[in-house]
Amino acid sequence: MRHRHLDALADDDDDPMLSAVNLVDVFLVVVAALLVALTLRAEREAGETVTVIRNAGRPDMEIVVREHGRELRLRGDGSASAGNGVRTGIAYRLQDGSVVYVPEPAASGSRP
Repeated sequence: MRHRHLDALADDDDDPMLSAVNLVDVFLVVVAALLVALTLRAEREAGETVTVIRNAGRPDMEIVVREHGRELRLRGDGSASAGNGVRTGIAYRLQDGSVVYVPEPAASGSRP
């Protein structure tokens, strides 16, 4: 009688549905982990300010600013701007590509 009992256990181990159930459980855990990771990332980025420049240097250039969950899109019309203004400083491009702005001291007689 002992052999029959062991044979019954061996037959249960070959059931393909047990493997399918285990795979479904693994996929559910993976999907839940991905959803948690995406939620945490979205919450972290909601408080950040992100600026994206699309089509840089082209007439259809667009600047997208995302700040506190809001999005602001700035589009140019492709023309150069013109108008009256006052020089406020000098911008320098460094060797690493970054730009540094140096404001000029206000002239003593130029304040309104």
